[in-house]
Amino acid sequence: MLYVVPTPIGNLQDITLRALEVLKGVDAVLCEDTRRTQILLSHFGISKPTYRYNENDEHSVSRCLETLKSGKTCALVSDCGTPCISDPGWKLVRAAVQEGIKVSSLPGPSAVACALAGAGITGGAFTFLGFLPRKPGKAAKLISQAYALDVPVVLYESPYRVIKMLELIAKTLGAETPVILARELSKVYEEWLRGTAQSLAQQLAKKSKVQGEFVMIIDRPATEKKEEDEADPNF
Repeated sequence: MLYVVPTPIGNLQDITLRALEVLKGVDAVLCEDTRRTQILLSHFGISKPTYRYNENDEHSVSRCLETLKSGKTCALVSDCGTPCISDPGWKLVRAAVQEGIKVSSLPGPSAVACALAGAGITGGAFTFLGFLPRKPGKAAKLISQAYALDVPVVLYESPYRVIKMLELIAKTLGAETPVILARELSKVYEEWLRGTAQSLAQQLAKKSKVQGEFVMIIDRPATEKKEEDEADPNF
C-alpha cells in the first residue's frame, strides 16, 4: 500500500489529522529529503524509518518499489506540499499502479490552491505550469500557449529567477500584463505583491536580496475580463 501524503508548505500546523494518522501507521516514509522529513516527524513525535526517494535515479525508484512489493506500507512525502505536483513522486506512483499496488492519495496543502484562493481572480478554470524550463525560448512558448486559453496561468518560481521570469513575461505577453506574486505562503513573512509584470520586476530589482519561494499568477487585463462579463448574459 502506498499513501501519497501532502505536508505543510510552511506552517506545520497545516498538516491534516489524517496525514498524521497515516504517518504513524505506515512501515516507512519515502521522502525527498530525509533531514527535512525528520524535522516534521519529530515535531509530531513520530518515529519511522525514512528512505530518500530520488525521482531522477532509477535505482532509487526500483528500491522503493521493491519495498512496496515486499508487503510494506509506505507514505510518500515531498519537502512540502503535495507529492507529484511539481514535486517528486509520479514515477513511483505510476510504477506502483502498474504492479497492482493500491495507491491512496490524501488531500492537503498545495501552494497553487492556496495562492489562487487568496488571489481573488477566479473561481473556475486556470492553467498550472509549475516550474518552467530554464531555456527562455521554451519558457516563453509555454507561457504564450497557456495564456492563449484566456484563463489565469500559475507558475512556481525561485527567488533566484523570479525577476528574470517577470521580465520574460513582460517581453512575451506585454509589460502591462497583470501579475500576482504570493511569497512564502503560510509562513511568518507571507507577502502578496500585485502589479504589472514590468512594475513587479522593477520593484523586486530594488531589493538588496530577494528571498522566499514564489507562486506567480498571470492574469488578464481588467478591460478584457469586463468585456467578457458584459458579453455573457448569464453572468
